[in-house]
Amino acid sequence: MDDKRIDDKRIDDKRINGLSPDAAMQMVADIVTAYVAHNTLPASQIPDVIKTVHQSLINLGQDSGHMTADSLKPAVPIKKSVTDDYIICLEDGKQLKMLKRYLRSKYDMTPEDYRAKWNLPPEYPMVAPNYAKRRSQFAKDIGLGLGGRGGGRKKV
Repeated sequence: MDDKRIDDKRIDDKRINGLSPDAAMQMVADIVTAYVAHNTLPASQIPDVIKTVHQSLINLGQDSGHMTADSLKPAVPIKKSVTDDYIICLEDGKQLKMLKRYLRSKYDMTPEDYRAKWNLPPEYPMVAPNYAKRRSQFAKDIGLGLGGRGGGRKKV
């Protein structure tokens, strides 16, 4: 029993993201339980898995506090991220005509989140300029925005 207490004490010495030692141990236990339930490994390796998970959570807590806009490195320079025909995603460097849907599906970010993360101005475009012009012209060509609120179809 004393060995367990010593091991628990040693593991509990470092807090994870400000959590109490009990909450941190519960988090480690939940992760290890899920891992062991879906993976086959000898019982002798379980203590190593526990230590690895605990250390990884501690490292995550330390890293997250030091991330700032200055320490982020975009995939391309911000000034070169907007061209006439496409916008380059600062997260991964992918060339896109429309950035909003891509950010939502790939990174679960809103345009506001993206602009805040990369310290971009509110007017930073989410659509390539030439694409926006083409879509605008298409909408005008088919008469969108001209009729006002005509009430829809007339009843017969």
